Amino acid sequence: MDNKTAAVLAALILGFLLLDHFVLHWGVVVFLFEKITHLIDWLAFWR
Repeated sequence: MDNKTAAVLAALILGFLLLDHFVLHWGVVVFLFEKITHLIDWLAFWR
């Protein structure tokens, strides 16, 4: 990955987070963190 690709990817992620903040009031980020927490708990059970 070169610097241009990394900059574009960072800009896309930042743009998505800004859109989520102003439009959905952190709804998507909270949803994803809840799903990740559930996945971690599920994986810990099978360990």
